[in-house]
Amino acid sequence: MKSIFSNTKDAFSLKTDFELLRGKFLFNIIQNKFLVKLGTSLTNFSLKFNLPVTSIIKFFVFNHFCGGISEQDCDPTIKKMFDKNVSSVLDFSTEAFKTEDEFDSCYKKKLSIIEFIKNRNEIPFAVFKPTCLGNIHLFEKVTSGISLNPIENAEWNRVVKRFQGVCQKAYDNNVKILIDAEETLVQKAIDDLAVKMMLKYNKDKTIVYNTIQMYRWDRLDYMKKLLKNNTGITFGFKLVRGAYMEKERELAAIMKIKSPICKDKSATDLNFNKGLDFVFNNINKISLVCGSHNEASVLKIMSMMSKNGVLKNDDKIWFGQLYGMSDNITFNLAKEGFNVFKILPFGPVKNLMPYLIRRAEENSSVQGQTGRELQLILNEIKRRKSVNV
Repeated sequence: MKSIFSNTKDAFSLKTDFELLRGKFLFNIIQNKFLVKLGTSLTNFSLKFNLPVTSIIKFFVFNHFCGGISEQDCDPTIKKMFDKNVSSVLDFSTEAFKTEDEFDSCYKKKLSIIEFIKNRNEIPFAVFKPTCLGNIHLFEKVTSGISLNPIENAEWNRVVKRFQGVCQKAYDNNVKILIDAEETLVQKAIDDLAVKMMLKYNKDKTIVYNTIQMYRWDRLDYMKKLLKNNTGITFGFKLVRGAYMEKERELAAIMKIKSPICKDKSATDLNFNKGLDFVFNNINKISLVCGSHNEASVLKIMSMMSKNGVLKNDDKIWFGQLYGMSDNITFNLAKEGFNVFKILPFGPVKNLMPYLIRRAEENSSVQGQTGRELQLILNEIKRRKSVNV
């Protein structure tokens, strides 16, 4: 079915012919689970033994999905996209930190990013992954309600202090802050901190946004309880389907507990749509970021905005997609005048490998997503050839 998202000319207007061919190559690989697993194993082996593969990874994978090594590296991409009315969100996407020095360093990096982007209209949000600010095992214990020993309690207090420091910096500089969601084992601790930050910083304007993974069947009830039990603020919700589906199901099977994930994609789609209905039924209390690569979901929001008299450029509604994916949604939304951004990961190539591997694994497991990306690229390559004949 044709829609505004079928327009590949505008969607790929910033892509060179070579970049399209590279995307074709990548998505051909990503749609094959065996090749993704093989490539992941070979990459991890190569990095573990310091084999010279970084330049190859950077050329073929990193440059498609990431903005650069540093904030400054990202600037040309940021400016080119903003010329097309597409904003950027810089994401220092390094993961798997374990020491207090590493957590402190990441905390300082998040503050420096907010300092870098303040007063820049093209970068309206900052973002952080909570477990970059503290040991993941602490988040697991707090989520489970397990008592912390004195040393752990001191470490957790430092996590809370870092968490609040990032949100305070964002508030002071009028920068919206997106808090990433993570696995169910750590999510309650994240949720509780996020709500604490919203109660503090979202009284006059929406600064703090918590990410709600709607592939979890309990998230709609969670949002309902939040609004029922808290007043006097505007909630910031970033609604996504979710990024840890296979891991969550495997863990639930090992632990012999009910999976926190909806039984299939149809159930997830239904839950996501119910979440959108809830948001628009309470639009006076909620600011929404739709983090979706699903065209039907985006079209639903566009329709609901129109029905509810919400202007296209109302700051209460934003759309966001990952850099290197769903350009047909991002750039065509921007052309229509909606608020839209790309998540632009950056950082050292080696440090971003967990992020890139997760992107590949996620896309290989999401039904139809990779095939759709590939078909759009093929359509644009064909269109360009016909124009140049």
